[in-house]
Amino acid sequence: MLPVLSAISFLVFLIFALKIHLMKYLSLAVISLFVLLFSFSSCSKNNPKKQANTDHATIVDYAKTHNLNGQFTDSGLYYVVTEAGSTDHPNLNSTVTVDYKGYFLDGSVFDQGTGVSFPLAGVIQGWQEGLQLIGTGGKITLIVPSGLAYGSTQNGSIPANSVLGFDITLHSFSK
Repeated sequence: MLPVLSAISFLVFLIFALKIHLMKYLSLAVISLFVLLFSFSSCSKNNPKKQANTDHATIVDYAKTHNLNGQFTDSGLYYVVTEAGSTDHPNLNSTVTVDYKGYFLDGSVFDQGTGVSFPLAGVIQGWQEGLQLIGTGGKITLIVPSGLAYGSTQNGSIPANSVLGFDITLHSFSK
């Protein structure tokens, strides 16, 4: 009986060793599959430089179509100052009070507010940059490329890679 138990023990050990050996290769195969899938999904995402070029062309076309006489900042923000306002301007540490309308370039409004206050550092980069260009009482139109808005991430009703328009009146700010 002892040799039979030894043979069974050996077979159990052999099956266990093979199972561990197979699991090692199986886990390597699963990891390789994930790496491969991640590589392909990364290739399908928009290239930020390509998206910035697409946004720029969209903004140029929109400005031309709507007879806007504005200018671009180095970051790609397009703006038109309708009223400059006071000579004192907010900075990133300011809390601003504004009226605004946010819209897609097809004209549909996605958000608006009157007398809304918030820290300038807490909003999209396009607003952070644009609101520093006007003073109290100033009015500005911003056409914000997606990279200065929500980028490749959807935010509520705003699709990923959206160029956004804003008409803003700066009522006041505190530094």
